[in-house]
Amino acid sequence: MPPSNAFRWFPLTLTAALLTGCTVVDSSPGNTAPFPESGQVGQAADLLTELTVAEPHSMKGYSRDRFPHWRDAGANCDVRDTVLERDGDKVKLSGCNVVAGTWTSRYDGVVLTSPTKVDIDHMVPLANAWRSGADKWTDDERGDFANDLDRPQLLAVSASSNRSKGDQDPSTWKPAERSSWCSYAQDWIEVKSYWKLTVTEKERTSLTEMLGTC
Repeated sequence: MPPSNAFRWFPLTLTAALLTGCTVVDSSPGNTAPFPESGQVGQAADLLTELTVAEPHSMKGYSRDRFPHWRDAGANCDVRDTVLERDGDKVKLSGCNVVAGTWTSRYDGVVLTSPTKVDIDHMVPLANAWRSGADKWTDDERGDFANDLDRPQLLAVSASSNRSKGDQDPSTWKPAERSSWCSYAQDWIEVKSYWKLTVTEKERTSLTEMLGTC
C-alpha cells in the first residue's frame, strides 16, 4: 500500500456553504465536521501539482471483480454498512446491519430515507483508477483501494447521481450541487495522491477550477 502523503480528511457535511479562510460548523442534523480552511485548500492545490500527468492506460483486462469489495466488517456486516452508518442521520441497526436512517446525497442534495436507495460511490471510480495506474497493482492492492475507509474514497449518495457519474473524472462530470465542488476536488486529489494515481491534463485543469470555488 502506498505511504500516506496526503492531507488529513475531514468528512464534510453534505449541505456545505464553503468559505475560505475560516472554519464553520453546520448546525443541520446528521454528521457534522469543519468545512475546509484556506490552508487545506492550499495543501490540496500543492498536492495537485505533484500528481503525474499522463494519458489514460488501456482498459484491457479491466473488471470490477479485480477490485474485490465489499469486505467483511464483522458480525455479518461489510464496508457498505460501515459507510451507511457513518454518513447517515438517525441510523438504525439490526446487529450491525443498517436497516433505517436518512442520507443526504452530497452530489445532488437528494434526501434518501431507505438504505436500499443509497449507493456507495467510489470517489475515484474503479475504472478510472485502472486507467490511472491500478492496472499495475495486485488484486489485493485493488481490494485495499476499493474498501478504503481511511481516505474520502467511499461516500453514500443517490443512485441517480452515482450512475450519472459512472467512471468519469472531473473534466467530464461534476456534482450537480455546485457547493460540493470544493470538497469534491479536495477529496479526489487526496485519493489520487495517496494511491499515486495519475491525472490527465484536462482532469488537472478541471480540479484547479473546482478548487477555485472554495
